[in-house]
Amino acid sequence: MAKINVCLYHPEIPQNTGNIMRSCVGFNASLHLIKPLGFTLDEKRMRRSCVDYFDYVDYHVYEDFNDFKEKNPGHYYFLTRYGHKSPSSINFKEDTKDDMPIYLIFGAESTGIAYDILKDNLKDCYRIPTTDKIRSLNLSNCAAIMLFLASEQLNTNGEVWANEPDSMKGANFIDEIDVSTLDYKHKEH
Repeated sequence: MAKINVCLYHPEIPQNTGNIMRSCVGFNASLHLIKPLGFTLDEKRMRRSCVDYFDYVDYHVYEDFNDFKEKNPGHYYFLTRYGHKSPSSINFKEDTKDDMPIYLIFGAESTGIAYDILKDNLKDCYRIPTTDKIRSLNLSNCAAIMLFLASEQLNTNGEVWANEPDSMKGANFIDEIDVSTLDYKHKEH
């Protein structure tokens, strides 16, 4: 299976990056951060958003887009409000028959991805469809949507579980729990 990677181009908001880190851990994806960053990686707000999963995050930091590109050959998918295709049109399985990694590339919260990069890669630009009432969705929501979409297509060997893993509460937790023993906050009211 091709490795899934998320790339954040000039991320600005630590909470978004923290949420994306958590999603990367959940989908077994790597995270790539292209400078400048609008925060430091030890910033409390970012770590709080990542909860206690920071130690599990596989992340890499790059000086600029060229540095990233030189070190990461693979299939690039740029998520931008200027894309002309829906990400649902991507056939990740077909695109990655060569087993090359895929990179889901997202731009800065305020400015997106540089126009020259987008123009050079227009055939690989995608837009998550939304109404005409907003410019875009929240960055961490977009990353989660794309991680799910790619993972759903590429997952053939159980790396992402459809059920709660046994290492957590397990697939049959609700079936087996004695609800009469639950405290008030877990009961329907």
